[in-house]
Amino acid sequence: MLCNAYQSLLQQAGDVKELTAGLIRIGTFSSVATHWLPSIIREFQKDYPNIEYEFLLGDYREIEAWIQEGRVDCGFLCLPVRPDLDTIFLERDDFLATLPTAHPLAQAERIFLDALCKEPFLMLEKDKNAEIADFFRREGLSPNVRFTTWDDYAILSIAESGLGVSLLPRLILKRIPYQVAVRETVPSFHRDIVLALRDRKTAPLAVRRFLEYLPHR
Repeated sequence: MLCNAYQSLLQQAGDVKELTAGLIRIGTFSSVATHWLPSIIREFQKDYPNIEYEFLLGDYREIEAWIQEGRVDCGFLCLPVRPDLDTIFLERDDFLATLPTAHPLAQAERIFLDALCKEPFLMLEKDKNAEIADFFRREGLSPNVRFTTWDDYAILSIAESGLGVSLLPRLILKRIPYQVAVRETVPSFHRDIVLALRDRKTAPLAVRRFLEYLPHR
């Protein structure tokens, strides 16, 4: 509580000084931290070079709790979120089949999910964050799960080695150093990424200014 109070005082000082100082605390997951935040902050710093940042990486449940507790000022989440949070929709992010380049299924333009279920499957999942497992369940399918982790880059490395197939969000697959094949699926599914905060109207000035730079992602 004392830490949060101290950060609040820093934010108020930043407001008074016209953003010549301040701290923005952001909850995020790895793909946003890797592919969006550097571009957003690069543009933000051109106008507000003295603002400092604190990133907390976690899963959706953890980030949502951090926002509620005031541990972070805002956080990137995927819908649905708690109805009492203020959200800004950012992007619909498709999940794509990810396979070894030499895999026979990689010859197709689109891959049917039941075909993926017959292969050794690499599941991206942590605690209650089970988007992919839930999607298979809704489709009445059961993948042949051989490996489960929340580390998306571990999955990419294993897929590159020819040890299995997976489904990963398109955002994760941007500018990857791994040699894998990426294909759309039938049926398709996605996640809706938002930025959430308790109330944008009462958020610190630095955070409200930061929101204006989200299109630079």
